[in-house]
Amino acid sequence: MIGMVDRDVQDRTRRVVISYSARHPRYGKYVRRRTMLQVHDETNDSHTGDRVEIAECRPLSRTKRWTLVRIVERAPVKAEVVYGETVKVKE
Repeated sequence: MIGMVDRDVQDRTRRVVISYSARHPRYGKYVRRRTMLQVHDETNDSHTGDRVEIAECRPLSRTKRWTLVRIVERAPVKAEVVYGETVKVKE
């Protein structure tokens, strides 16, 4: 799966947001949904705003069941993730 790193505060743990559109069961309108996953990053290489590829793995902690495979795209120097999309922050 490919998602966006939302938080990189913890050591070797990243929060990755996967955004997608789903059809509402009653009204048929497409609504934006998101899934937040705790991901293991052994080398602390990814940072907020990076697009990353992740894979499922054995349970590493109570919430971590995913591991970082590779960084697909680096973020700008200062970035903030809002609903799975990167927004540049003014300095």
